[in-house]
Amino acid sequence: MTGVWFDSGRVCLDLLATDGVEGAGSGCREGIRDGDALRLWLVGAGLVPDRTPLGRLGPDWVEAFRALRRDVGTLVRAELAGTGPEEEALARVNAAAAGPPPGVCAVRDQEGHLVRELCGGVECAGMLATVARDAVELLTDPGELALIRTCEGDGCARLYLDTSRGHRRRWCSSELCGNRERVARHRRRVREVAGT
Repeated sequence: MTGVWFDSGRVCLDLLATDGVEGAGSGCREGIRDGDALRLWLVGAGLVPDRTPLGRLGPDWVEAFRALRRDVGTLVRAELAGTGPEEEALARVNAAAAGPPPGVCAVRDQEGHLVRELCGGVECAGMLATVARDAVELLTDPGELALIRTCEGDGCARLYLDTSRGHRRRWCSSELCGNRERVARHRRRVREVAGT
């Protein structure tokens, strides 16, 4: 899944990062553009083990995850700004979080090793509940809220949880935004030296 990173520190923040992800030279684009992209995100985020069969994830799944993303983004940004939460967004996130998450069980694979699988099938409401609960936990934990940062990368507004030593992390991704900043800094130094 090009352009999507799972290093925000929370699954709900990783969901927010799918809003306008970087494409290879194409600028920002929707990260959950269809059911296939959502399937890849669910697996990449660790919500669905690789072996778990996922049926067709239709437009209803895509819209449900986009709606949850909008609501979580509204609530997290309101908390960061110190404003009160939008009550309708809060009610929708709470309603999603109240649903039962999928059950996890250990089963033997073909080689006899125990592997994790989701039990009882994969339902949209269960997946939404997992992400919404993560958002509720984040929003109600003052210590974690204090660690949320906005990427300092040029043109990037991704949010992440800064758990770095000394809490000095500056970018959502050192490999992407951090590298761009280092390259830009190097180019400025080269131009300064060449100009003198």
